[in-house]
This record gives sequence, C-alpha cells and structure tokens, in this order.
Amino acid sequence: MSLKLLRVSCSRRLTPQAARSSALLWFSRFSLSGSEPASDFHLATPRYCSSTSTSLSASNMAAPFSTAAAHADYKSPSFTQKVVDVMRKHFPEELAERSWDNVGLLLGNLETGGSETKKASPVVLVTNDLTYAVAKEAITKKASVIVAYHPIIFSGLKSITSKDAQQATLILLASHGIAVYSPHTALDAAPNGINAWLADAATDSAKGTRAAARLTANPPEGFTGAGAGLVVTFDEPQTAGHIASSLAAATGHRHLTVATPDRSATWRERPVKSVAVCAGSGWDVIKDTGADVFVTGEVSHHSALKAVQDGILLFTLFHSNSERGFLRERLVPLLQGELTALEAGAKVYMSEVDRDPFEIITV
Repeated sequence: MSLKLLRVSCSRRLTPQAARSSALLWFSRFSLSGSEPASDFHLATPRYCSSTSTSLSASNMAAPFSTAAAHADYKSPSFTQKVVDVMRKHFPEELAERSWDNVGLLLGNLETGGSETKKASPVVLVTNDLTYAVAKEAITKKASVIVAYHPIIFSGLKSITSKDAQQATLILLASHGIAVYSPHTALDAAPNGINAWLADAATDSAKGTRAAARLTANPPEGFTGAGAGLVVTFDEPQTAGHIASSLAAATGHRHLTVATPDRSATWRERPVKSVAVCAGSGWDVIKDTGADVFVTGEVSHHSALKAVQDGILLFTLFHSNSERGFLRERLVPLLQGELTALEAGAKVYMSEVDRDPFEIITV
C-alpha cells in the first residue's frame, strides 16, 4: 500500500490541529503490519477553507471512531471501580477542600476488550506517600490499585517523562496497569477519618465531647458535623504527661517533639481540659480553637513560638507519622472487609516501604 498524496478539503473551516488529527484517524484504519509492503505517506499542505468540495471530510474520517466504540474496547476494570466506590462511600470526595486539593482517581487503568481481555488482579496497596519504591512494591505484590493518602499529582503536568521521580513513578505504574486513588482531605474531614484516629491516640479513650475544628460547608447527607481537625473537651481533666504517653504508644515512637511554655519537668503534671488535633500540617486548622494542647504533624518555627507564648502545649509527630497509623489500623481492615464481600480473593496490603523521610537519631 502506497499513499502518495492526501489533500483535505472541507465544507467548514478546520484548524490545522483538527485537520491533522482527522488525517491521523483516517490513516489509522489501515493495517501496517510487518507482513505488508512499507507505506510511504506524503501530506500535501491542507487547504483550510470553506470549499464545497469534500473529497475527504473530517466527519467521514472520524465516524468509525465514536466514543461508544472506544468504550467498548477500553474500560476501567470493575475491581478498580469497586475500590473507588468503597472509598467514596466512607470518605466522600465532597468533603475534600477542592479549592486547593486534588482528590479522587488520579491515574486510571484499563481492561482491554475482545480477545485481549486482561482482568486486573484484585489487590490493593495502601500507602501514605506514593514514591518510586512504593510503586515497585505494588508491582511485586501484583496490585492493580494503590490507595495513596497524599496525591501524587497535585498541580498540572505539561508532560510525563522520566526526568524526575514523580513522573517516572507515573510511567512505571501506567506501564503495569496500576491505578491510583487519593482521598487526602476527604479522609481528613470524614467523622470516621484520620483525625478521629489521631484524637483517639491523644486521649487514650478518655471520655469527652468532640467537634470539628473547622466544619465542612454543605456536607453530603449522612456526614453532618464533618470537618477538618477535631477538638476534644474532656469530662475530667487529663495530664499532659498522659497525653504524651498515649501519643507515643499509638504511633509506635519512643520520642516526641514538644513545645511547652514551661521547660521544667512539671509540664507533665499540667492539667488539660481540651486538646485539638489535626493530622499533617494542621496549624491553620487548630490555631484558633482555644484548646490547652495542640497535636499535629508539623508546624513552622514561628507557629511554635506563638503557641508557647500563648500558653499552649504543642506536640508534633512529623508529618506522615500523624497520618500513617490510621491507614494501617483502620483503612486497611475497612477496605479488606468491604472488598472481600464484593470480589472473591480481594487482598489489601499496607505498604512496607512507605515511611516518613525524617527520623530522630542519637549522635
């Protein structure tokens, strides 16, 4: 097959890009397997005009490639959709702070139709941060979906190359058919989400009332009271030392960072009537709550100074250490239970290589 010339004439003005795309669609209908003679394509300069001559119109070329036809060949695996549905059921995306956050299905995967059908394995890997090492772990575990708390795609990408770790990770995942779902601030705001776990970690089941530090506007039905952060007001005062011990036990860390107005050992005996928690970088969420103790992942130097000058005791756990425990202890069992009922053989794993980039060392 040798096509020496294609001249596109149209009944309406086409942009160069549109004409070029239409030509490519037309060419793609021809088989170019190695068993056939080499094809030689030469495009003449198209006439982008309003001519009534329609030797090959854009609409005629594109017709066989309708959206319906594409969906028949390529579809999202049913297991991927089940994972997304379960996440949205418990942590609706409407709870997320979409003015700046990026949540939802960030990288899809495909099941090809016809004789090439490839069913995605019903395996999920849960991680706090999606690094290249976590992506390799997902491949080893034969995962088809990663639930990553932090979104790997946060701002727009104009290209996807191997020039940095983020883009290389996306290429690796796409090449292995692994989808990525990120709940992020939807998980923060849900009443049964990450801050509920952090509040439990700080209070050690001490009785009291709870309220969101910052309510979500117009939450979906069934999620009244949802919002960022939590403020716990105790029925009976607790000691600051007890809160510190509870946090250490819940996070599995022997050391905590604390900013206190009183650097003597007596701070441990300080009575605490209320504690405000917010996983991650939570200062802006809890700074105006008026609680006696703040618990978050990280704060700036100047925020810590303000806290101690205002008489507030501040605990920081490192950013992801204030989040990862929820994923391991509550999200993994939740997904396992829900998905087992929906898909035979479903498996949900917590990443073994995901970790906070910081650690405390003794020199």
